[in-house]
Amino acid sequence: MLVREVMTPGAEVVRPDTTLQEAARMMQQLDVGPLPVCDGERLVGMLTDRDITIRATAAGLDPKATPVRDVMTPDVIYCYEDQQIEEAGRLMREQQIRRLVVITRDKRLAGMLSLGDLAVDARSDVDEEVLETVSEPARPTR
Repeated sequence: MLVREVMTPGAEVVRPDTTLQEAARMMQQLDVGPLPVCDGERLVGMLTDRDITIRATAAGLDPKATPVRDVMTPDVIYCYEDQQIEEAGRLMREQQIRRLVVITRDKRLAGMLSLGDLAVDARSDVDEEVLETVSEPARPTR
């Protein structure tokens, strides 16, 4: 089964120059934690609610003036829409992430793949393995 068959197609995106306050409002309205960051059609990063909290709020940055580009994660972990779901599941497991950006071979955003997509739609053992690994608590760096 291919990723495109189980992913959530399309995704709301935020621009790099959008303020953190605007991005947080989008997250609230959409009831999501991550937003792909796109400059035109090109994926340039990922912004999560955790990025806003840890990188911006903890540093005392002004959410009304700070652009997304200042706190986004620039190295996005992604998969291709024509990959097998087992490959995407392995990537989620190895990286311990709950969501993957899905892109086309020409690097355009196609959608998002979540653990929920795998669990509900994939009907394979990959969801159980990935869920177990991704849900393991991280070890503190203290």
